Amino acid sequence: MHFNVIARVLGIFLMLFSLTTLPPLLISMWYSDGATQAFAMALLLTFGIGFMSWLPVRHIRHELRTRDGFLITVLFWLVLAISGTFPLMLADNPGLSFTDAFFESLSGWTTTGATIMTGIDDLPKSILWYRQQLQWLGGMGIIVLAVAVLPMLGIGGMQLFRAETPGPLKDSKLTPRITETAKALWYIYLMLTIACALGYWLAGMSLFDAICHSFATVAIGGFSTHDASLGYFDSPAIEMIAVFFMLVSSLNFALHFYAWRNRSLGHFFADSELKFFFIMIGGGILLTVPALYLTNTYGWEDSVRYGVFELVSVATTTGFGTADFSVWPVFLPVLLFMMAFIGGCAGSTGGGMKVIRVLLIYKQGIREILRLIHPNAIIPVKLGNQPVAERVLEAVWGFFALYVGTYMVMMLALLATGLDHVTAFSAVGACLNNLGPGLGDVSAHYGDISDAAKWILSLTMLLGRLEIFTLLVLISPAFWRS
Repeated sequence: MHFNVIARVLGIFLMLFSLTTLPPLLISMWYSDGATQAFAMALLLTFGIGFMSWLPVRHIRHELRTRDGFLITVLFWLVLAISGTFPLMLADNPGLSFTDAFFESLSGWTTTGATIMTGIDDLPKSILWYRQQLQWLGGMGIIVLAVAVLPMLGIGGMQLFRAETPGPLKDSKLTPRITETAKALWYIYLMLTIACALGYWLAGMSLFDAICHSFATVAIGGFSTHDASLGYFDSPAIEMIAVFFMLVSSLNFALHFYAWRNRSLGHFFADSELKFFFIMIGGGILLTVPALYLTNTYGWEDSVRYGVFELVSVATTTGFGTADFSVWPVFLPVLLFMMAFIGGCAGSTGGGMKVIRVLLIYKQGIREILRLIHPNAIIPVKLGNQPVAERVLEAVWGFFALYVGTYMVMMLALLATGLDHVTAFSAVGACLNNLGPGLGDVSAHYGDISDAAKWILSLTMLLGRLEIFTLLVLISPAFWRS
C-alpha cells in the first residue's frame, strides 16, 4: 500500500476542492448575505490541510495499484464530506453542528438529497448555491473528474475508475484511454446541465434557481432552493422539463457518448437495460395515475401531472417533490418507494441497485425455471444477443446478497435508536438507494432524528454511493495483506 502516494493524491484533491468555494464566495459578496467570511475561512482551511498533506510527499511517484484505488476512493469521499462541512458550520445561517453539517454535506456529495434543514427559503444565496454545487460535483463522481488529471500528476487512474464507476460492467471504456473517457463523461455531463438550466430558465425560473436546480436534476440529487422543492414553482412546464432530464440523466452515459460521437440514436433502441428501464417506468405510471384518479385524490389532469412527476422523481432516485406521496392512498407510497430500489441505469448518476442488475437477476430467475424443465440444457443469460459472463452473474448475486444483508443490519441499528419500523425501513432504503425522502418521520426532512441515527444513515449513504463492495472490501483482512 503506497500511503505516501495516497496522502499526496488526497492533498492535491483537497487543494483543488478548495477552489470550488470560490463561486459561493463570490455570490455571497455579490448579495452581501453574511456568509462571505465563512466561505473565505473554508477555502483557507481546506487548501491549508491539502497543502500540508501534499508538501512532505510531493516528490514521491508510484503507480497506483487496485488496492490503492479502493482506499483513495473511500478516503476521498470521507475527506471531501468533512471539508464540505466547513461553510455549513461557520456561517451564522445555518450554523449547523458537526453531525448535521456532515450529514448534509455527505448527502450532497452522494447525491442522496436527504436534508436536515428546514427554512431553506431563508438561507443565504451562497449557501443555497453551495448545497446544489455539492450535488453537481458528486453526481458523476468526483473521482472520475480526478482521473482526467491524474496522468498529469504522474499517477495512473484506471484503478480509481474501476472502484468508483457504478454498475457490474466496469471494465468497458468509451475511449481507448481512461483520461479521454473521464473527459468525455464530463463534457456530456456539462452539456446536459447547461441544456437543463436553459430549459428551466425559459420555463419561468429565475437564472439563479434555474442553474441551481439543473445541478440537482442532472446529478439526480434532489436538493432544492425552496422548502417546497419544485412544487414551489407550481408549473407543469418546469415539471415536464425536470421529468425529461431526470430520465435522460438516469440512462447509461455511454449511450449519450455514442449518440454524440456517431450522431445517431439507433443504439438507444437496441439497449436491453434502457428498454427494461422504460418498461418499469411505464408500468409504474400505469399503476399510479389511475390509482390517484380512482381514489379521488386528484382529478384526471392532476393525477397525470403529479403521478408522472412523483413516479419518475422517486424511481430515478432524484427526490424532487411537487406533492407529498407519503400520504397518497392505498399502495402508492410503497409502490413509489420500492421503485427506487431499482434506481437508474449503470453508468448513470442514478442510485438504487441499478436496472441492469435487476434485469440480470430476472433473467437468471427465468433460466432457473427453464432448467427445472430441461435439467441438461445449457441456457446462457443474454443481454441483447450477447451472452453474459458467469463471472458477471456471480458478481450481481454477490452484490444483491450484500445489499440485503446491509439493509437488514442498518435497519436493526436504526430501530435500536428508537425509530419506528416505517421510519427505519424507509430511511435506510432512502439513504442506501441515494433517494432522499422517505416515509414516516423522514418524509419531509431528517432534522428530528437523533445524532446516532444520522451517523448510521451517513454510513448507509456512503455504502449506497460506493455500491457496498468498494467500502466493505476495506474490512477484509486479505485487503491489508502485502
